[in-house]
Amino acid sequence: MSESSLSAMSGSCDCHVHIYDPERFPLLQQIARASWSDYQHVQWRLGLERALLVQANGYGFDIDCLLDALAQAGDTARAIAVIPPDISDETLSKLHSAGVRGVRFMLIPNAQGALGWEALDSISARIAELSWVINLQVDGRQLHNYEARLRALPSAVSIDHTGKFLEPVGIDHLGFKSLLSLLDSDKVWVKVSAPYETSKSGPPHYEDVSVLARTLVQAFPERCLWASNWPHPGRSPAPDDLAMLDLLSEWALNDNVRRRILVDNPAELYGFKPV
Repeated sequence: MSESSLSAMSGSCDCHVHIYDPERFPLLQQIARASWSDYQHVQWRLGLERALLVQANGYGFDIDCLLDALAQAGDTARAIAVIPPDISDETLSKLHSAGVRGVRFMLIPNAQGALGWEALDSISARIAELSWVINLQVDGRQLHNYEARLRALPSAVSIDHTGKFLEPVGIDHLGFKSLLSLLDSDKVWVKVSAPYETSKSGPPHYEDVSVLARTLVQAFPERCLWASNWPHPGRSPAPDDLAMLDLLSEWALNDNVRRRILVDNPAELYGFKPV
């Protein structure tokens, strides 16, 4: 596949990209390079212009690689960092000036994210003043247990990968109903992305996850984002990025909705200039 069926849209944003540069910024585990310059080839191929860089789990609290890529990208990217709970106001301000717009909480069981549930409320309160977002990854099957807590957070929240239901569920599942309810709160967003991470039905259509994505897009197009999850960590072979983008044409059935998901919603949430 060499050309997307979706027409390129000015200001289109990929809302979940990881950067690994182990030669310059070593990690504890062995991992292949996936630098900003590498990702630019993906951007060109997909016709995308903007990106949200999400701190790679393997770097822990070390955001030097993230900030280096952000500096290379300039105003075409924003970033989600991992910060210690006792970070100073001065450092937060510097990160904001550099393009950081949120904090990552990787709370999938056994994922060993640097930040845990105990830090969520205090960090949300700190970053709300900057209009940052909590970037949250949880097992969607448990969202009904967290709904009240997430709804009460003072900051915006974005939830990864169509809710990241570790076993595919139906649209009547309690966790999925909670996701819909959270999106209706006007400060929660969801990335319709990476269906391959949880699908049992598999490619090319990932229908068991796609039914959830379509439902989210139809119910709350103003709260949906799209992401590639490049470079697809832990997946061999990696899915084709164009195929992942083309799935959006199956979930969002007209250009106006696709433009909202690819352009307008990321600009609003992450502070890009309107197109």
